[in-house]
Amino acid sequence: MLAPMPPGPAEYATLTTDDLVTGEAVALDLPAASIGSRIASGLIDMAVTFAAGIAAVLIIAAVAGNADDALLGAAFVVGLITVFLVVPTTVETLTRGKSLGKLALGLRAVRDDAGPITFQHAFVRALIGFVEIYAFTGVPAFFSALISGRGKRLGDHAAGTYVIRERYKLTLPYPAPMPPQLRAWAQTADIAPLPVPVALGARQFLGRVQQITPQARAALGLRLAEQIAPFVSPPPPPGTPPELYLAAVLVSRRDRDLARLRREEDLRRRLLRRS
Repeated sequence: MLAPMPPGPAEYATLTTDDLVTGEAVALDLPAASIGSRIASGLIDMAVTFAAGIAAVLIIAAVAGNADDALLGAAFVVGLITVFLVVPTTVETLTRGKSLGKLALGLRAVRDDAGPITFQHAFVRALIGFVEIYAFTGVPAFFSALISGRGKRLGDHAAGTYVIRERYKLTLPYPAPMPPQLRAWAQTADIAPLPVPVALGARQFLGRVQQITPQARAALGLRLAEQIAPFVSPPPPPGTPPELYLAAVLVSRRDRDLARLRREEDLRRRLLRRS
């Protein structure tokens, strides 16, 4: 059986995986774009849209200049709908959440669960965006993004989306060392490859264990240990703290994967030399 780790000094709880969220912890998530980058991206999109709108008006005036007023008005309405609604919706749908401004700033619109957006999401964003950005000069969008934890404008709230930064430096915590008291057990235990979310959650948990409150620390450690247990046999010695158990499993799994990769590389080199 695994015993809870004794409480240690901590002030706050932080990172877990998406399915390892407590009242104090924060789900692993894609980083939301800052308000500054959203504004810069929006200004680029507005400039492009206004340029396209002016071009559309000039083309319609040149082509249908001699038409009656009703037909000319309908042509202008269709042109504006195309520029302000159809084109943005089509672009964000085809590019999975990118506009010209987002492409320039390294941003992307995604669903609230971080998945790619669909036509429905893009259409709602463009429809609400016409009102909050162009009709009201972006004031509702600015204040909505300002008070939202993810920088959401009204269109994002309506569509269930938010904008992320695609260009950011990925930092991973330094791998935990092998606990000496579990070295012998880990060398003989059968440890299968772990699911990526579980392995990533365990590694992040160990990397920030000193920053988590004792209650969240014990609960998350036990929960992660329970998720890893089906992939490990036999279980660790009775009374093993979850943190030491997680560290031993991750280190052993890492060493075995590295050894396998070295064997495969050696075999590949021998085969290439023979050929």
